[in-house]
This record gives sequence, structure tokens and C-alpha cells, in this order.
Amino acid sequence: MDDGEVRSVPALELGRYLGLWYEIGRLPLRHEDEDARDITAEYTLDDDGTVRVDNRCLDDDGEPTQAVGQGVPDQEHPGRLKVTFLPEALRWIPFTHADYWVLRVDEDYQHALVGTPDRKHLWFLAREAKVTDAVEKDFLATAHEQGFDLDDWVRPEQSGRVVQV
Repeated sequence: MDDGEVRSVPALELGRYLGLWYEIGRLPLRHEDEDARDITAEYTLDDDGTVRVDNRCLDDDGEPTQAVGQGVPDQEHPGRLKVTFLPEALRWIPFTHADYWVLRVDEDYQHALVGTPDRKHLWFLAREAKVTDAVEKDFLATAHEQGFDLDDWVRPEQSGRVVQV
């Protein structure tokens, strides 16, 4: 395990990263229901160069939920974005953008590991709703090497459908 700094990928082809991702696993989040399922994140590029982040899931009660945010790419570190889910009119407020670092992505952009430099948040994403145990284990080994504690790892149920809101 590495107790040094968390490392984002040195290069990220944003155009290849955009699109729909299924959440295969995550560290627990206080703003997401523990039993949320069919969790997806879709990234699209806006005209101003920012990234639209559209997160969807079914909550604990089976109700569709959506959170739309904005990601601002870090020009000096291609694998890093600052993301906010505040309403557009409030996004100017300082210190309301969270770090979103791509820690690993495979060469085909089919699997990605995303985390925060404080090691509190981590997601394993894939283009398909299911991945093999070997692929998940391999990506989680990268997280472990970067010092993430995976004891509370959550694997949400995935049916392969995108929640409609």
C-alpha cells in the first residue's frame, strides 16, 4: 500500500472517456442511498469545454433519481477534473468543486478507476453493467496500491438498464 500522494493518469483522451459508464463498485457515499441500484454516469462535452455529468440511479425505494453536475478539466493534469453538483446559478461559490481524478483507465476505455486525492471517494466504472471478477480485482489492486481502504467496498446491483427520469 502506498501512503504517498494519489496519482491520476498522466494522459486522458477526454473524447474517449465521454459517454455512458455503469458503476460497478464504490466506497460508501453519504449522499447516495446504500441500496441504490442501476447507477450510471454519463459524461458529455458542453460547448464551453466543460463536461456535463449526469448521474442516475434507482434509490432505496426504487424511485428514479438524477443529479446533473459540471466537470471542469484541469488543463495541467488531463486526468483530473473539478466537479460540482450545485445548481448552475451557484457554481461560482468557491470551494464547492470536488476533485474527480481518473486513477486508471484501460487502453480501450472500457474500465476506469476514479477517486479523490484524500482517498475518501472511489468508483470503479465500466462501459458494461457487468465485469469479470478478474478485471475488478485488477483495478481494485491499483486502488489498494494507491492507499485506498477497500474494507467497506459497495457493489450496487446492476440490471444493465439506464434509469429514465
